[in-house]
Amino acid sequence: MPVDQIPAAPLDSQVVRLGLAAALGLFLGLEREWSHKSAGVRTFALISLLAAVFTVIGRETLLVIGGGLIIALSVLLAVEGILNEAGGLSLTTSVSMLVAYGVGALVADGFIIEGVTVAVLSSLLLVFKRELHSIAWGLSREELRSTAEFSILAFVIYPLLPAEPVPATPVSIGEVSVDVSVEPRVVWLMVVTVAAIGIVNYVIVRNYDSRGIAITGFVGGLASSTAVVGTMLDHVRQNPNASTYAVAAVLLADAAMAARNLFIAIGFTLTADRPVLLAAAAPLGLVIVGAVVLAAATGEWRESVEMDLESPFSLRNALGFGAVFAVIVVGAAIGHSQFGVAGLYLTAVVSGLVSSAGVTASAVSLYRTGAVGSTAAVSAILIATGSSIAVKAALTGIGPDRRFAKRVTVYSTALLVAAGALTILMSI
Repeated sequence: MPVDQIPAAPLDSQVVRLGLAAALGLFLGLEREWSHKSAGVRTFALISLLAAVFTVIGRETLLVIGGGLIIALSVLLAVEGILNEAGGLSLTTSVSMLVAYGVGALVADGFIIEGVTVAVLSSLLLVFKRELHSIAWGLSREELRSTAEFSILAFVIYPLLPAEPVPATPVSIGEVSVDVSVEPRVVWLMVVTVAAIGIVNYVIVRNYDSRGIAITGFVGGLASSTAVVGTMLDHVRQNPNASTYAVAAVLLADAAMAARNLFIAIGFTLTADRPVLLAAAAPLGLVIVGAVVLAAATGEWRESVEMDLESPFSLRNALGFGAVFAVIVVGAAIGHSQFGVAGLYLTAVVSGLVSSAGVTASAVSLYRTGAVGSTAAVSAILIATGSSIAVKAALTGIGPDRRFAKRVTVYSTALLVAAGALTILMSI
């Protein structure tokens, strides 16, 4: 039979759904069987099959009764475990049986992808039991609080925000009224993304015990490249011989900052109704590659650098970034309205000294709503990135080591000139 004549899998067939429900139940029961629990592969397969049968019959009463029977069975198994001193209450097994029952009902009702997803995720939770417990038990109170706060931002507040652009209150400048349109979900997602980068940075630095300039410089730069400069200044002040790896750390922080801005520029325009800001890829990519190459050629990789990270996530910092981001959005809109593209670029220069991520996010937001074109948005992102590189070079000037400041300034200038030349060549 030709390939194009092979019929598709008959997932609409009730027989196939019954078989799939039993298979997923068996899959869920594998870990319980391996852990020598009272309910194993056969029990779980039969539970999923039972739910599928009741769903196919179409009697909601039977489906509810079946769920009650599973709950009763779970209680009996828990009591048996207590009486036989076999580990006490096995809440995980009891809940897993209810999940298997739900998977069977989902599959039989036509929610194939949903049922498979629930089964796979549940199985992963069972298999990685020790790892999950180890992570949970190893959390400090500060880390636990940070995790809860981040979860609220990402999974509670975000779904409640409007998905469509919301016109903000017009800003009056003399006799001119400037309308600013904001996408709440996009703005908040950017805040969550920056916070998530900080969490990843915290986890990596903590797990690697701050060993390696590459991890400290690059990963630290994802959260705050300016913080890396401050750390390096402190190291150079205490040990003048640290200037070699300190220069490499600053360069890697620049690379991380550029990579973060590139991610925001590309990632947050993929879902927009406008073209993706691919023009930012080449200049920012040059900064990333150039900074990494210079760091690899000049850094002393055997040194260990310590970074004092207080917590993985700060609600105050996240909200502060959101406030800065909102101010930049309004400022960029006003500047663009009053002075055209030049006003937007001026805002990028000034704001880039504080937060290039905020300028990048603002430019992307204005571009998504149609307030600025792709050329203006990309230029603002590149200007903010260059401003951030320049201010870090300037900060090294306050340190006691002139050689350290000079090398950072020379390498930073080389990166800026190369990226600027590439941008000009691309625009010709």
